[in-house]
Amino acid sequence: MTWTAPDVVPTGTLVGADERPMLQSWLDFHRQTLLAKCGGLDAEQLATRPVPPSTLSLLGLVRHLTEVERGWFRVSAAGEDIPPVYASEAEPDADFDDLDSLPAEQVFAAFHAELAAADAAVAELSLDHVFHVPWRPDDYTLRWVYLHMIEEYARHNGHADLVRERIDGRTG
Repeated sequence: MTWTAPDVVPTGTLVGADERPMLQSWLDFHRQTLLAKCGGLDAEQLATRPVPPSTLSLLGLVRHLTEVERGWFRVSAAGEDIPPVYASEAEPDADFDDLDSLPAEQVFAAFHAELAAADAAVAELSLDHVFHVPWRPDDYTLRWVYLHMIEEYARHNGHADLVRERIDGRTG
């Protein structure tokens, strides 16, 4: 039996809540939206790059956002010393380019595991927690990371909309 990405219906966001729960609800909404764009597709469809010459695929987006979650929440904000999930110095774009390195089902499992680990890594940190990343000139706060990740997902979910429509015509 061929594995297919599970169907996901994004939950709503909080309205009128405190800042941290509201930011988390928007981040979770966008995480779930990405998964919803993948729902019902098999591994071959998820790896389809329907807009040549772009290497963009739904599977690549899931891999990329796994990498970004780890980089901002765990490595940068929480200071964990862990390697990238897919990328390397030799292959910095492996998240988008090297789609055969891990079966789609395992990519999705890694994504879910990274979300849980990212949330746990910053759970006790204040939104005002300040950190520095060596490859950028500024200091950042955890609040900035939440806002950036919401923006990152929103932008890539727009890409996912277009890729999904090119694969099977599904919109929304």
